Amino acid sequence: MINWLANPARFTRISTRTLPWCGWGAVVVIAAGLYWSLMLAPPDYQQGDTVRIMFIHVPAAWMALNVYLLVAVASAVALVWRHPLAEIAARAAAPIGAGFTLICLATGSLWGRPMWGAWWVWDARLTSVLILFFLYLGYMALVNAFDDPSRGGKAGSVLALVGVVNLPIIKFSVDWWNTLHQPASVMRLGGPKIDTSMLVPLLIMAAGFLLLFLALLLLRMRTILNERKAMALRLNAETPSSRAPRAAMVATHPGAE
Repeated sequence: MINWLANPARFTRISTRTLPWCGWGAVVVIAAGLYWSLMLAPPDYQQGDTVRIMFIHVPAAWMALNVYLLVAVASAVALVWRHPLAEIAARAAAPIGAGFTLICLATGSLWGRPMWGAWWVWDARLTSVLILFFLYLGYMALVNAFDDPSRGGKAGSVLALVGVVNLPIIKFSVDWWNTLHQPASVMRLGGPKIDTSMLVPLLIMAAGFLLLFLALLLLRMRTILNERKAMALRLNAETPSSRAPRAAMVATHPGAE
């Protein structure tokens, strides 16, 4: 399967058919999720309508962690098997994951102000998610710090793999330390503790964010592939012209050789 997807032309054909479904699916599902979250879901008995921030904050947090995991896995595949599209997938996913992480931090701050009385606290989970955001930024800076894309890709892949250690810290920080965040109420062994009237729109928003991510990922991967094709064509076009002056000099001055 990995080798089958290694062909850029095959990926382009598949993404051409898949991209519209993901894009329009994201629009429809997110619109339905927002309507259900803002209009149909009941207010919380303690938090009131402020709880509606959850329908953006929690799916964004899920995507922030899962996208980074994808970046790390793609980086490992690129390093070990030299998959031609794995490194491109990691590059394409990183800015999207950083965007989800920023949404998570911003909505968490908006939610924390009325609940905790502060825009920001150095809570274990908040701090580890902030570190995750810096890991995304560091990865993006590192892969673009070299003129040779392959060198930048290798350096970024190493950073992505090292940063994986932060993911379990984010996940289990509420269990390991005394934090302001509540323990998991959806993904837990005993089943979700959240009421169905809130769980359903939450899962719909999560599905919408996933479709949005897939659409943006495919679009960015296609863009990177086209940029590299254009660069290769430009280099091939410049090669004969760079040889022309040399050939003319040799023809005029045979002794130059």
